[in-house]
Amino acid sequence: MRVLDAARDLACESGWDRVSLSAVAARAEVSRPSVYKEFGSRAGLGRALVIRETQEFLTGVASTLYPGLSDTRASLEAAVFHVLTEAERQPLIRAVIAAAREGSDSLLPYLTARADPIFDAGQTLLHGWLRARCPDPDEQDIEVAADVAVRMTISHLILSTHPPRHTARRLATAVLKLLDTAP
Repeated sequence: MRVLDAARDLACESGWDRVSLSAVAARAEVSRPSVYKEFGSRAGLGRALVIRETQEFLTGVASTLYPGLSDTRASLEAAVFHVLTEAERQPLIRAVIAAAREGSDSLLPYLTARADPIFDAGQTLLHGWLRARCPDPDEQDIEVAADVAVRMTISHLILSTHPPRHTARRLATAVLKLLDTAP
């Protein structure tokens, strides 16, 4: 959609703090009332943008997990590594993380406090994959492992402490230990 493309481009160029619905409408070549009608507010537009970008991003994660490597830990590690490295290549995600590291949290709540779309989609994807790969643990253990994996991966995106490969290895090992399937 042109409006979401315009919002993403403006956010990447100058940060979400400077994105207005008027500027988005002008860039998308639509009327400002039509943007309000579609999204309701700037927050609604931000949420829609994050949802769209999350869906596109998780498509790449899914392609890493499915069919994936035969070794479950290596496959999960590859998926976490993909998230950590691909986020640096995605202009909007890179802009949100860079702004957060510089003290602006304009879109950061969509990755943290208001992150239901991201967490829900990521956890659903990982839950299904863990269920297929680790059939013995009970449902609650799978839910906990998926939740921990998604939350910790997002945490490491925002505040990385180690190189992506190291972090991916540690997260994959920790998640699978929750399910008693790690070597």
